[in-house]
Amino acid sequence: MGIVLRTSHVRKKGGVAIKPVIGITASRNKKGAAIVNATYIQAILKAGGNPIILPSNLSKNIGDLVRVVDGIVLTGGGDIDPTLFGEEPHIHLGKVDPMRDVAEIALAKEVLRTRKPLLGICRGLQIINVAVGGNMYQDIYHQREKTTIQHSQQAPTCHPSHFVKLKKGSLLQKLVNEERIKVNSFHHQAVKDVPQPLQICGIATDGVIEAIESTIHPFVLGVQWHPEALVQKEDKISIKIFEAFIHKSQESRG
Repeated sequence: MGIVLRTSHVRKKGGVAIKPVIGITASRNKKGAAIVNATYIQAILKAGGNPIILPSNLSKNIGDLVRVVDGIVLTGGGDIDPTLFGEEPHIHLGKVDPMRDVAEIALAKEVLRTRKPLLGICRGLQIINVAVGGNMYQDIYHQREKTTIQHSQQAPTCHPSHFVKLKKGSLLQKLVNEERIKVNSFHHQAVKDVPQPLQICGIATDGVIEAIESTIHPFVLGVQWHPEALVQKEDKISIKIFEAFIHKSQESRG
């Protein structure tokens, strides 16, 4: 499945430029306010999309919401409630937001059903996996024997800190045209078992799964790192990911 990038992702209707509308999921602060890191918004704008923020309490009318957007970005954030994939909480599980978990899993399922483009970042990758019946490591440092590299980097956010090997012939490998890339890393959870129709398309040198994609949807991609932060430093790989996502979102607009 190849993606040919265009110089512009804007179509015109009646002479008026129309950019694809991209929903970006929000987390909540201690007061319950919806918050989104500005780097997500800036990355979508740079790639040619029109971002809107989706609150974390999307318990109703998810179908209506999905119909008005052309693509969805599931953002990073806190840990995921392990009871949603059939486990009790591990002692090293971090803070969870059950309302956000339920809403985003329902959102992911609806986006998959409608076959609209879906980009999951960090926690967003994990949400996609859980939404299709997969599970997770609640803490890779205590539940995996072979975690040997630093996945919660101490370097600045925009600094790529470790390598990821990409599956040859995968959607991700084709769109970045590389077999090994360097990424940033801020996580202690990771996906474990990846069910169909998803496949693993990126792995760290210690075996931690870093990227997954759908084998049957036009564009469903989850990455464990934060390309939106790397876009700010003009990282070519990260820019390609967002441009490909926006391109497919424009196509879904019809």
